[in-house]
Amino acid sequence: MRILVTGAAGFIGSHLVDRLMSEGHYVIAMDNLITGKYDNLEPHRSETRFEFIHHNVSNYIHVPGHLDWVVHLASPASPVDYLELPIQTLKVNSLGTHNTLGLAANKGAKYLLASTSEVYGDPEVHPQPETYWGNVNPIGPRGVYDESKRFAEALTTAYNHMHKLDTRIIRIFNCYGPRLRLNDGRVVSNFIYQALKGEALTVYGDGSQTRSFQYVADLVDGIVRTMGCDHHLPINLGNPQEKTVLEIAKLIKELTRSRSEIVFKPLPIDDPRRRLPDITKARELLGWEPKTQLVDGLKETIAWFEAQFPKAAAR
Repeated sequence: MRILVTGAAGFIGSHLVDRLMSEGHYVIAMDNLITGKYDNLEPHRSETRFEFIHHNVSNYIHVPGHLDWVVHLASPASPVDYLELPIQTLKVNSLGTHNTLGLAANKGAKYLLASTSEVYGDPEVHPQPETYWGNVNPIGPRGVYDESKRFAEALTTAYNHMHKLDTRIIRIFNCYGPRLRLNDGRVVSNFIYQALKGEALTVYGDGSQTRSFQYVADLVDGIVRTMGCDHHLPINLGNPQEKTVLEIAKLIKELTRSRSEIVFKPLPIDDPRRRLPDITKARELLGWEPKTQLVDGLKETIAWFEAQFPKAAAR
């Protein structure tokens, strides 16, 4: 198939490109490189089934030739990013979604939207099923991401209903693995970076807030399975094993053999207290659930981080 992936140079996007290329597809990778890194796509530069387009999808998109799929992953995705780039985040998830949907409709292509567990906000229902409408503060600092993703889902659903576009929607829960930016504001990357640098591990609040962490290879498998499933409503892709942030900090400190202390700082505004997916639908429709054990995934991620600054680890 000939597949356009937006946000292809990002953490998740580049791993998806790897998977699609390994399956023999022709991949057009599109990214404006604001948060993505072209180096993530380096292995494919010389391949004839790969091309890269440097472009901001919030602007009109032109892709010559036919397309079988448009996979829209483009968006700042960590709190640091979308708090620094609020307007760009709103644009890519509204205008960018509109542009990519229009492109898919014009090409007669299928369409997949990467949404997020952030549409549930600070949830009052646990675990969170796809039928839960969420508890989002639209004017809080995180609202630029949460609400724009909710809008993206609504727009994608409208294209499915009005234009009969063959669409998919996934809601991605916390994901980790190699190619996370070293200090991008996400829980796992922050802790690993701080531990390897010998800095204090920063836990916000008392650390009792929970997350569910899935390894990136498991997520990519879920995305590919969703592409092969004829289901147009949202599907949660996440790990149903709930861990506290403090547990993660202690585990990373142990795995890196770091002497760093753990310090506590005030909880950010609207930071979710619990985050836990109900993946019943993914199990039933996709035959999917995460396979990678947390310790194994963290070891792979830590090894990748160490390779980025081998002399920086302070044990």
